[in-house]
Amino acid sequence: MMKLSQRLMQAAFMVVISCSALGADKRPNIVVILADDLGYNDVGFTNGQTEIKTPRLDALANEGVVFENGYVTHPYCGPSRAGLITGRYQARFGMENNVTYSPDDKYMGLPLTEKTFPARLQEVGYKTAIFGKWHLGGAPHFQPNERGFDYFYGFLDGGHNYMPGEVHLGAGGYLLPIMRNKGVAEFDEYLTTALSRDAARYIERTSKEQAPFFIYMSYNAPHAPLQAPQNYLEKYAHIKDEKRRTYAAMVDAMDEGIGMLIDALDKSGELDNTLIFFLSDNGGLYPYSWWPDYTWADNSPFRFGKVALTEGGVHVPFIAYWPKKITKGKRLNGLVSALDIAATSLALAGANTKDAKLDGVDLTAYVTGKSKQSPHKALFWRMEEADNLWAVRTQTEKYLNQPLPDLGLAFFDMVKDPIEQHNILGQRPKQEQQLAKLWNDWNKKNQRNVLLQNEAYEKRRDSFYDALYQESLKEAQKPQWYIQ
Repeated sequence: MMKLSQRLMQAAFMVVISCSALGADKRPNIVVILADDLGYNDVGFTNGQTEIKTPRLDALANEGVVFENGYVTHPYCGPSRAGLITGRYQARFGMENNVTYSPDDKYMGLPLTEKTFPARLQEVGYKTAIFGKWHLGGAPHFQPNERGFDYFYGFLDGGHNYMPGEVHLGAGGYLLPIMRNKGVAEFDEYLTTALSRDAARYIERTSKEQAPFFIYMSYNAPHAPLQAPQNYLEKYAHIKDEKRRTYAAMVDAMDEGIGMLIDALDKSGELDNTLIFFLSDNGGLYPYSWWPDYTWADNSPFRFGKVALTEGGVHVPFIAYWPKKITKGKRLNGLVSALDIAATSLALAGANTKDAKLDGVDLTAYVTGKSKQSPHKALFWRMEEADNLWAVRTQTEKYLNQPLPDLGLAFFDMVKDPIEQHNILGQRPKQEQQLAKLWNDWNKKNQRNVLLQNEAYEKRRDSFYDALYQESLKEAQKPQWYIQ
């Protein structure tokens, strides 16, 4: 006779099988849509004063929640994405640089000590996929299929050309063929559209498997190079500046691509049970003295843009959409971070986070109106280019140091002056000390940056090959040995 414990285990197993067959897993699907170098004022939902058309994003915002104070963890691509994908400040594990595409370097990538939150979702039954830009390491062990994703369609470097027919082997990362999982793939249309279409097809396939899914829609749009199809350019013929016109067309194409995902979710019956986040990885480009021609993005009303610790660099368009869960047209004023995406996703999935050391918070109570508090009391930033580049923001004030024109060491009243026009340094010494202490306490848990920045790394790599070649030339000039 079968033992009672065996019968109970068998019965439990049959219940799991039956629930799966009936589609009983009601945990939400999660979709994270990340734009690249998008200006704050280049979508309609931030203040509606842009000439760029973003109807699909605006509809999500109108039906969901806009995070009025939504931030990323770093003002440029690689570190910001490292923070988002781990749910931890990238300073915690010393990755504050843009990873160089160097597939032979076993160290140049997101440290293997860090587990991504998609990997934790996998452990509790989620299907996971990434489309587009990775930028967290090119060596095989750093690639998406080894870091928590069942499916990958995209590219490993920090950007890519958009037009089909331009790729070739032996080129730089922007011209390499794109990948499907670990193999070479193709695209025969504008890249933003191709990525969106593949994601829509993935939704159609995966929705039939009766398992929740996670999608990381990691666009490289509207990151340079500035390229757009003619039909999109014609929509913005009224914009005289050619760069701005092309950029607008790129944002428009991304918005239409996002529409493909929304339509696929709707068609598959998954839309009502899907939590969607949209944000940019940092602010849009700004014409600093070192790149004066980068004029196409609009970060107004904020100062500066990408690479700045001012609002223009880290305060980004950020929304969440979740039908029947989020009150329509909600605007949340509390401090929200890209770090919160991981914490929220893992909480909803019921994943184990005991060893995760997450820096974000679960936003569920805030977006559903159960909590009226700010998700964070303070947010922090640090840059590796120098020891004195830092910022800390509370709900009411911001303290920062960065040698940009008319900036340097600065203190701002974020209630009266949210666009950082009036530096009141020295007028509130007590608050300055309080914010400095907050930052110092946070920084005690951080690690110094480990990897070289992209430009410095490439110089060192080139120097190594030059030295190796010169050494080989000297060896080749020595007397030759012959068999007598």
